[in-house]
Amino acid sequence: MAPEPGAVEIPPTAGLPLRAGDLLPAGPADLETFVARWLGVDALQLECSGTASLVVALTALAGASARKTVVLPAYTCPLVALAVHRCGLRIRLCDLAPGHFDFDRDALAAACGADTLAIVVTHLAGRVADLDTALDCAASCGAAVIEDAAQSLGARRHGRSVGLEGDAGFFSLAAGKGLSIFEGGLLLARDPAMRAALQTGSARLVPADWRWELRRSVELLGYAALYGPRGMRLAYGNPQRAALRAGDPVRAAGDDFSLAIPLHRVGPWRRGVGARAARRLPAFAEAATRRALQRLPRLQSLPGVQVLHDRRPDEQGVWPFFMLVLPDAARRDRVLAQLWGAGLGVGPLFVHTLPDYDYLRAIVPAADVPRARDFAARSLSISNSHWLDDGRFDALTARLAKLLS
Repeated sequence: MAPEPGAVEIPPTAGLPLRAGDLLPAGPADLETFVARWLGVDALQLECSGTASLVVALTALAGASARKTVVLPAYTCPLVALAVHRCGLRIRLCDLAPGHFDFDRDALAAACGADTLAIVVTHLAGRVADLDTALDCAASCGAAVIEDAAQSLGARRHGRSVGLEGDAGFFSLAAGKGLSIFEGGLLLARDPAMRAALQTGSARLVPADWRWELRRSVELLGYAALYGPRGMRLAYGNPQRAALRAGDPVRAAGDDFSLAIPLHRVGPWRRGVGARAARRLPAFAEAATRRALQRLPRLQSLPGVQVLHDRRPDEQGVWPFFMLVLPDAARRDRVLAQLWGAGLGVGPLFVHTLPDYDYLRAIVPAADVPRARDFAARSLSISNSHWLDDGRFDALTARLAKLLS
């Protein structure tokens, strides 16, 4: 469904807008230090993307082990599979718990074994994942745990930042994330020896490449200019609608990634942009949480809808968007037919499970993952952007209620 002429385009996530002052040519270079202090962690390591962060972590683990298998949730970002492939490791897929993105405990136990190098746990949609299942399985088979917190910068478990209970974790600073330098990633680990291994591995693996850094700098300028309810229509909404008209949902969802993963150093200018913007991130994240908690009951009242939220008092997720699981695939598809492409920040998070992307078939093994496929077929996301104001949100929920009835 196309938006009305002159309508705004709501970004799919609650990203922190950049300001002109963030783009000054010189300034602070303490991006990692400031964010680490906000999170309450000892140190962060800046890489050129969340995917590159995962590549560095897997390379560090593989360098100290003969094991070759990495266990992934069957429903996650395709870039996770690409990172495993980039490292020359084998992918083993695991089915999900019913109606959730967490691992199924029995399926994870069956997926792990003597060759398991790592289990990748995904803190999806800002929510805190079930780490206990993965930690138990990892301890049983001698594997490591990597926390994919790409969408969950600022989330906490047991009063600490996510990323600290596994052996390594990472956040994304990609376009549309809470804090963005267009592409970037932050690595963390609780153990000093692991942090040293990540630093050593990055120094060996990641080169300086001025061409890639120039490209990312130009893209960051474009992002700063267009990330807003008007510019997003040109940069995001119109290409999405063109893909939907062409019958290409993978491209419309932004799930079509190159098999090649760029690895390069982040330059001082982008680091400074991020450092300036990061000063506003704590207040921005708090405002997003307040807005989400105010709107959560309205979404939970929709007929048959499950909204993923914090499940325990010691979990405090973040709210870049809402993740909804609808009663059945038919009603989810009916909602998407009307609202995906309407400029309201509604769409699928990922279109398919990993084995169901055509372009991944050469690197992702076929797998019987019925609960993951069910989750992919019934879920959708709704933006928590501050540009989705109360009036638009009320109109959106009214339309959802009608479509679900």
